[in-house]
Amino acid sequence: MIIDSHMHCGEELPFEVIAPLLKRAGIQGACLFAPVEDIYDRYDYNFTDSPYWQHKRKNANRYLLNLFHPEFKTFPYLFVWNDFDYEELSFPYKGIKWHRHEDEPVYNYSDKRCRQLIEKITELELPIVFEESTYNTVNFVNKLAPQAVVIIPHLGLLNGGFESIASSGIWEKENLYADTSLAPVYAIKEFIRRYGSHKLLFGSDFPFGQPDVELIKILNLKLPKEEEENILGRNILRLLKIST
Repeated sequence: MIIDSHMHCGEELPFEVIAPLLKRAGIQGACLFAPVEDIYDRYDYNFTDSPYWQHKRKNANRYLLNLFHPEFKTFPYLFVWNDFDYEELSFPYKGIKWHRHEDEPVYNYSDKRCRQLIEKITELELPIVFEESTYNTVNFVNKLAPQAVVIIPHLGLLNGGFESIASSGIWEKENLYADTSLAPVYAIKEFIRRYGSHKLLFGSDFPFGQPDVELIKILNLKLPKEEEENILGRNILRLLKIST
């Protein structure tokens, strides 16, 4: 089973748009996150959360919970923001999306609800796709959530760069993984050489990347069958505790 472990999906980017792309690529399932624009105003550095945005965010996350398609497996992720709504973890999300770029509004890591959310995520063993600055990534992994399963997307491309994350040493931790979405081929090869195929997940970052194009990038590596199967589906299914 091939699983795209990094796709955005929402009411304005519905699964009906995504399904034909998966079918064309021969992909059987996808991990889905709400679009960033449904979670916070990424263009306002001084953005302040509000009941309007909390409602919008909750609707965006729950849209994914209600998806069903007879041909494809869908795995909804909870996209968290500064309300740190750990009550949402009572719903059957399969993972967590945690995201901001350097020029975007910041997470309040000192909030006690943040600590409570991290504790609950760790207890539930939900994988966290974590896209942040290098400093916040390393601090999150080493201090705030040392036991959590963390996936760094794009092989660190937007977490400060592949070498920046590699030099921090965090990918050597047993509970740290990466995904291939939009990552350059050289970084994919180097990650496999340094850390092994068992720590790497295939992803496209749709709509910013196309599933078939990103999949071909992996297939063209001509890896041994076991390594290829690890990356294309086996690893993420293991993290999600899904048996096939």
